[in-house]
Formats: sequence, structure tokens, C-alpha cells
Amino acid sequence: MKFKKWLVLAIAVVMVLSLAACGGSKDNNSSNSGGSTTNNGGTSTDNGGSTDNTLPKVTFSYFVGVQGKVDKNTNETTIGKILEDQTGVNFKMEYLVGEMNTKVGTMIAAKEYPDVLVPDAAIDKVIAAGGFIDLSKYFNNDKYPNLQKVYGPYLNQMKSEDGNIYVLPFSTTVGKAIPDGNIGQGAFWVQRRVLKEAGYPKIKTLDEFVKLVTDFVDKHKEEKLTGWVTLTDDWRFFATSNAPNHLMGYPNDGEVQIDMNTHEAKTYATSDATKSWLKTLNELNAGGYFDKSSFVDNYDQYIAKLLSHKVVGFFDYGWQIGNAQNALTDAARKDPSQDDFVYFPLPVTFDGSKDQYLDPPGFVKNRGVGITTSAKDPDRIMAYFDNLLKEENQIMKSWGIKGETYEVDANGRFTRTHDQVIKIDEDFRVQFGFKYFDWDWPQWGTDSTLSDGNALAPGYQPEVFQMNLTDKDIEILGKYGVKTYSEMFSAPDPRPWYPAWGIPKEQGSAPTIWETKKAELAKKWFPRIVLAKPADFDKTWEDFVNDFDKNQDTAGYEKWFTEQVKAILDTLK
Repeated sequence: MKFKKWLVLAIAVVMVLSLAACGGSKDNNSSNSGGSTTNNGGTSTDNGGSTDNTLPKVTFSYFVGVQGKVDKNTNETTIGKILEDQTGVNFKMEYLVGEMNTKVGTMIAAKEYPDVLVPDAAIDKVIAAGGFIDLSKYFNNDKYPNLQKVYGPYLNQMKSEDGNIYVLPFSTTVGKAIPDGNIGQGAFWVQRRVLKEAGYPKIKTLDEFVKLVTDFVDKHKEEKLTGWVTLTDDWRFFATSNAPNHLMGYPNDGEVQIDMNTHEAKTYATSDATKSWLKTLNELNAGGYFDKSSFVDNYDQYIAKLLSHKVVGFFDYGWQIGNAQNALTDAARKDPSQDDFVYFPLPVTFDGSKDQYLDPPGFVKNRGVGITTSAKDPDRIMAYFDNLLKEENQIMKSWGIKGETYEVDANGRFTRTHDQVIKIDEDFRVQFGFKYFDWDWPQWGTDSTLSDGNALAPGYQPEVFQMNLTDKDIEILGKYGVKTYSEMFSAPDPRPWYPAWGIPKEQGSAPTIWETKKAELAKKWFPRIVLAKPADFDKTWEDFVNDFDKNQDTAGYEKWFTEQVKAILDTLK
């Protein structure tokens, strides 16, 4: 991921289920979350639905097919308890341990599912197996006004080939889209102390970035640093295979690059760019800078290494390293000397030309949450989701409680005090529920705007973004003449098809088979190529290309994507 503003990715599931049961009354929402128009500037979206407090409390199971969080009942968090008070619904959250396709495959084989399922990249497999129920009846239904408000403009896009709707996506923008000042998407990351020691150089090319990293390691041999790591665990292998795409100046459209003029789709798996990228890793390995265990470490081990202060540089997506970056940032707030180990994002390309790391506006329809055929009470779950999607509850899951985690100024602008910013560290986010309701639920897209003009996400509110910056943040940004991290990167070009990887494919179809085989071949050959002796690099690369070409109909795959992109563009004429 693909993936998945999808940052930051495990949190969405928790958000959706904690809110959806029955739709709390305005009075309850106002008193508990500070989310009413009167109290915090948010406009209620409750169009008459009220909570039936006579219903017995119930707990549903909710499985999220990504790692990074500890299993938890939503009612063990502040947000989840308020939502349970509104709806009588609690969710028992379970997160992936082990390999995703294996876990989901076991569910499919047994035809036994949790009540609610977020299968991430295996979503097409669950749909093909008939594991999700059709949700179409819940739209254009007066009992679920908030579902209609949030998803109404996207219903045609949400339909599967059979015309049914099986998934509620996470990326539906409500109101005007607001840009993020942070970097949640791809970047080349380096410890801040490296830039400081080098005099804050402008790093634009891959060669410059590699030299920056290796020079630092060479100067600090006593620290026994790891110059470079890369993430290859399971579906997260894209953190390694996507890099050449970005280095060529393309955004994350998945396995293809779309020409901005001809709109032709081309793959890059066996391109000269991928060869150059792997040659760089091969040279880093030969020089003793590359961590060989990158090809066997799981995600938790990878995050632990980023937290160790030993890893100098790498490529990845901001949302994917969030667990590490947040912990490093929390430590730096308490002890400014620890700021040296926080990672700084750089928009590196092969030749220093225009980058496209920042996502343009898009709609991802093949990632989301579904209710399974094993669900005990789909209507009540969907009512919970509808309640969750009320504006006041979206404020609560994003901003929290007025007077506790945010304030409203005389102009109606949401803000946070310095003490509130300091208080909301990673431990608080877990206990309060921000971490569990941040993603993986039916929700307003992160870049959405509230009805009064405030940003849905605190980090997207300019006033709060600036307040969240430490003195060290401001100092290093100032060295580069910017006030936000995103200003370091080029603005994204409009791409109406974006992201191409989000274009649905039928399970078992030729494009799906191509992607499955491509992943298998990359996982088989990339370690061999990177870890080969430099003298054997070209031969190993050629063996990979030959193996790839004899097993793949790449021309057919490119043709299919070209047709899909042009069909999307035709609808806009």
C-alpha cells in the first residue's frame, strides 16, 4: 500500500465499531463529548435517530488485519465507553498476529468470521468467498442518515461487480479537503542528528542521501550503527518494492506508473529504475551498511530497530512508521536531547527532479470494513456505524472532549493548549482511544472539514500543527526555510484515477494473478539480488528478469490498467 492513508492503518477498525450501534441523543453526545454545536462549534448531524436505551448491551468481535496495536475492548477507552453509553455496543478488537493471508484464509476455509472484519489487502478474497453481507439496504434509509451523508456521493464507486456494496471505505472526504502539514506518505527518512552534523544540507538525490548516511556511520564507528534497513514483512513488502517508483518521480499508484499525457500504464518491477535501486542496496550491503535481517524481520522487529537509535536511514511511509516516530517524538518532548533520534523526511529522487511523494486527492474503494456473514446483529452494528459518523462523534474521536483535550477560541476555531499537547502522548492516545479510533472504522476521511470550517483532524488544523511543533522542530524546519514538513515536498499533480492500486479487480482475474505472482517473485529474488556479491549482481538481476518474464503477462496487465484509467477519465468528460 498501498496503503493506505492509510497510516497510519490499524486504527480505523476501532473507530468504526465503537460508534455505530444506535445513534445517541444530542443531549448525551453534548454532555459526554462536548460535540454539540452549542458547546464546541460542531454541527450535529443527528436527523432524528435516537438511542434506544432499552436495548441490552452487546459485544461484537472486530478483527483488523494489520499489526501494531494490542487487543482491547473499545469500552476500555474513554471514547469507546462514551460510544457504548450512547449505543449499548462494545467491540472486542483483535489485531493481526502472524501472516495476514494465512489468517484470512483460515477464516474463509472455515466460513467462520468475526462480526466485523478489516482484511486490508485480502479484501477481494473475502468478497469472492462470500464472507461479507451486502450493505446496500442501509443507504437511502431514514434510519441511517449519517451513512447516507458520508457515503452517498460515493455509492456508485463502492459497488462491486455484482452491484452490491460490501465495504465501507476509510477515505471519504466530507467538506473541503485540507492538506496535511506532516508527512504521512512516502519519504526517505534520516536521523536529525545526521543533518545537524552535516550542516543541514539540501539532499535531493539518492546518491546524496546514501553518502549522507554512510559518511555518518563511518564517522561514528564506536556506536556500531546500522546504516540502512528496509521493511519486507508480508504485505508490507511494498516498502521495499515501491521505492524506485518514487525515485522516478511518481506517486504511489501501486504496481504501475501512469503517464500524465498519454495515460498509458507501465509497470516498473523489472525496470532500470528497480535495478538501480537494488544495486544501491547491494552496494550498501557490500559496504557493511545494510541490515541483512531486513529480509526476515517482522514488522514489530522493524519498529523496534527504528526505536533503538541505531538505524540511520531508510525509505518508508509515514503512516507505517508512526508507532516508532510517535514514541521517538514523545521522548524528545520530555528530553530535547533525544530529538537527535527523531527521523526527518526528505523528498529524494534519482536525479533531484520534481518529486511526487504527497498524495493527490483520491478515493480508495478496495480497502475498508465489512460486516461478515457470521455477524450476530448486522442492523445494530450498522446503527453503531451511523452513530459514529455523526459530526459530533467524529469530533470526539478526532479532537476528544472540549475542556480536556481541546478548546474553542472566540472565533470558533478548535485549538489545544500547550498542556493538552504535552498530555496527549502515545500512552494517553491508547487510554483515551485516539489510537484505536484513528483508522479502520467507517469515518470521515482524515482530510475532511467540519461544517464550521474546522479541520476534522487536529494535525490538519494549522494552529494545532504549529503548536505541536517543538522548539527543535521549528529549528530544523527553519534551517530549510519552511514551516511544515510537507513544504519540503512538491505539491501533488491532479490524478483523477488516484490511486490506481485502488481500482478493484475480481478475485482470480488476470490482473490479480499478475500481482500475486509479482509479489512472489519479488520476495524470492530481491533478497538474492541485494545480498549477492557485487560481481554477481548483474547476473542475479538477469536471472530475476528472465524468471519474471516467463511467468508474467505484463503487457496484458498494463493494457488492463490503461483501459481502467481511461474509463475513469471518460466519466469526467
